[in-house]
Amino acid sequence: MSFILAAFNQRFLILDGRTRELLRFLDDDLLYKKPRETPNSMAMFSCGEYLLRSAAMIEKTFGGITTRLWDDPFEWTLPEKLTTVSDVALYLDEVENTRVKGFAFFKSDEDLKRQLPAPEKLTSIAEILLETLAKAEHYQGRAFAVFQMLSDQKLPRI
Repeated sequence: MSFILAAFNQRFLILDGRTRELLRFLDDDLLYKKPRETPNSMAMFSCGEYLLRSAAMIEKTFGGITTRLWDDPFEWTLPEKLTTVSDVALYLDEVENTRVKGFAFFKSDEDLKRQLPAPEKLTSIAEILLETLAKAEHYQGRAFAVFQMLSDQKLPRI
């Protein structure tokens, strides 16, 4: 694997590892528990919802790269479908498998320059991967923040 591809691969592995680390601190009761909402505050979601949104960004991207279908996996990542920590962990396994299959399409750093209709306009694969990492890390960071609001436990090291 080329240098830049290896760097992208490593960032996705780190992201997955941090998500799984936080998931180990959650139980089924805390997974979808939301912080109390206050007037004039943004809508709060649970750790589980944010972790699912983070993983869904990756699934959407690599589904798009491999099949050209840029579907948002919203329907099958609802808390009603993935009700337990073990369900979420299985979903993370599926996402990681999809990501690995997507990376198999890349042979060199030159592939990162290729442009795809993603989903509305032509965008380089490098831009797509950067945007995916940014969004997925953003949602993951929100999950860590919600965990900190709900728990007296020390945050896992990230």
